[in-house]
Amino acid sequence: MRSSTNPANPFAMLPAERRAAGWLASIYALRMFGMFMILPVFALHAAGMPGGDNLSLVGLAMGIYGLAQACMQIPLGWASDRVGRKPIIVAGLLLFAAGCWLGYVATTVEQLVWARALQGAGAISAALSALLADVTRDEVRSKGMAMIGASIGVTFALSLVLAPVLYQWLGLSGLFGITGVLSLLAIAVVLRLLPTPALHAQVPKLQGGWQATRAVLLQPDLLRLNLGIFTLHLTQMALFVVVPSLLVSGLGLPLAQHWKVYLPVVVGSFVLMVPLMVWAEKQAKTKLVKLGAIALMALVMLGLVLANQHGWAVVALLLAYFVGFNLLEATLPSWVSRVAPLTHRGLALGVYNTSQALGLFAGGALGGLAYRHLGAQGVFEGVLLLVVLWFLLVRGIAALPPRSANTPPASPSPTSTQHSI
Repeated sequence: MRSSTNPANPFAMLPAERRAAGWLASIYALRMFGMFMILPVFALHAAGMPGGDNLSLVGLAMGIYGLAQACMQIPLGWASDRVGRKPIIVAGLLLFAAGCWLGYVATTVEQLVWARALQGAGAISAALSALLADVTRDEVRSKGMAMIGASIGVTFALSLVLAPVLYQWLGLSGLFGITGVLSLLAIAVVLRLLPTPALHAQVPKLQGGWQATRAVLLQPDLLRLNLGIFTLHLTQMALFVVVPSLLVSGLGLPLAQHWKVYLPVVVGSFVLMVPLMVWAEKQAKTKLVKLGAIALMALVMLGLVLANQHGWAVVALLLAYFVGFNLLEATLPSWVSRVAPLTHRGLALGVYNTSQALGLFAGGALGGLAYRHLGAQGVFEGVLLLVVLWFLLVRGIAALPPRSANTPPASPSPTSTQHSI
């Protein structure tokens, strides 16, 4: 595949590359679906289960998925280099399906903690990204990443909209059941539709010894970017520990109707963020837009501190939050890939993904703990402090140079939340 290029346009994806990237994007999105689907409904449902009065345990159940991901991403990525991509992806999907089954039969919050941990242990993103690199040429890989990002964006939007409706019909166990069935179908896609790369024919991605690896791990700008994705997903999980109950109390909106808020908020945020993303790309203003997005999130948290009892104010602040969130989610992974040396790009992205997973865990666990002892006000004040510190630390990051004319970026998708710039 990689040697068959189009001489007229080497930056055009070949049909085989496009198909492989499309199937990989669908599987990648499924892993995120298991996390996103429960966000709008989990905290309120868990309150009625045994153990639901312990908000720390509820937060742990939400965030443990990210901790398990953080623990397993690098080992499973390493294993995929040794035994092949497909066996590791299939094994990860089976673990994920087992977690869905446990969530389906769970009757207590403690059992949901174990279910979410087992789901997270099926950490296949590193193997999926490696497989994408194996089956695409360097010239079109950013387009493959953009397809993955678009699939994650669509999954996120659909999960916020569909989860309250499906929850009304099927309950939380039904959401786990649907996700489990889809994960088993994804195994058939892996075995029958994805190409099998010959690993022995691949050029080694990592070169150099421990000193070179250590230099990448301690590179200041990469540390800032890893801190950024950690903080970004901490805010996301902490918000959804609190926001569903605010929509119920502030708007009198039953849980099954929360999609009426999430749908316009998510769609509106994409409409607002795409022009900013395109402008940042064309004008080489990515750093300025990144700082602006972080500042916007800080203002949102300040607004939530001051007006979290006013339902429509919460809706407006959610719209602003997702504009900033989507901008950052879209720019940070690409920034990492451009800052990291080519020989250690995989390692840098692996550490970045682990930081993201740790942020998911910390947001759920610490958000639940803060909500239990300090209330919604304490959650928002704590997140505000973290976002302000993030802004101060990231001011020192070096601005990215304009893209080379020889390597044009993939066109951003209006639903892309990752790898879009």
